[in-house]
Amino acid sequence: MTPLPPGSTIGILGGGQLGRMLATAAAQLGYHTHVLAPDQESVAAQSASTMTRADYHNRIVLADFADACDVVTYEFENIAVEPVEWLADRVPVHPSPRALRVAQERIGEKRFVESVGGRPAKWAAVDSLASLREGLARVGTPAVLKTARFGYDGKGQVKIDAPEGAQDAWDAIGGPAVLEAFVPFEHEFSILIARGLDGSIVRYAPPLNLHRDAILRHSTVPAPAAVLAQADEAAALAERIATELDYVGVLACEFFVGADGPVFNEMAPRVHNSGHWTIEGAECSQFENHI
Repeated sequence: MTPLPPGSTIGILGGGQLGRMLATAAAQLGYHTHVLAPDQESVAAQSASTMTRADYHNRIVLADFADACDVVTYEFENIAVEPVEWLADRVPVHPSPRALRVAQERIGEKRFVESVGGRPAKWAAVDSLASLREGLARVGTPAVLKTARFGYDGKGQVKIDAPEGAQDAWDAIGGPAVLEAFVPFEHEFSILIARGLDGSIVRYAPPLNLHRDAILRHSTVPAPAAVLAQADEAAALAERIATELDYVGVLACEFFVGADGPVFNEMAPRVHNSGHWTIEGAECSQFENHI
């Protein structure tokens, strides 16, 4: 493993607030940053050394971007994986395109997590109204129908309170989709870990998360005892996920406190809003660790 020398350029795909915080952390550590994003108004440009405004699929721009960067990362997962794979053939990309692909597709994500010993809520793959009705018979109600790809902050999903709601839910979401049993829970929390090129892993204290209108409003550390009782098991799963993906960078995994242990909700292959407390509350912030 060769450390990235100060003065190197780190490419960041995405121009949002997480990109801005990554660029700030990189500057404090002595690195230049080059942000690539299609946004006309990008907050990441406020902290980046260089900003390129262009579509992610523009191969001419991507080639110039790869030439200008020593390593590339991304600040959000709702980006087409193909340009990231194209870049990875020309410049190191962390986290890997494989991690991005797993996180983008909910059915594949659940199968992957189950393969490494995780326990998501009961679920069924759905590609037609008939399969939705079959899924409801297996999963039960209440349940949540979600688009199979992308979706964030509560978008791309609808709750089904009874089997009779199948038609309306299918009309709203369509397929392919994933049907998930609705999890009654008192606490929701996240695990944030950072994995290095050498495979070493560090973890942060698990924050208790409060969402309102599907948006994260508060993260509290230290979390209550009910969360801490399940944190080690959840963190062990996050570490298995990272190891299996040969992951490099900060990984966030969200969980519900379940009656029989942590229930996996979703993973985010990036720095995470529930880790903002680490800027002032930890010796090394999630952004510094990711860089």
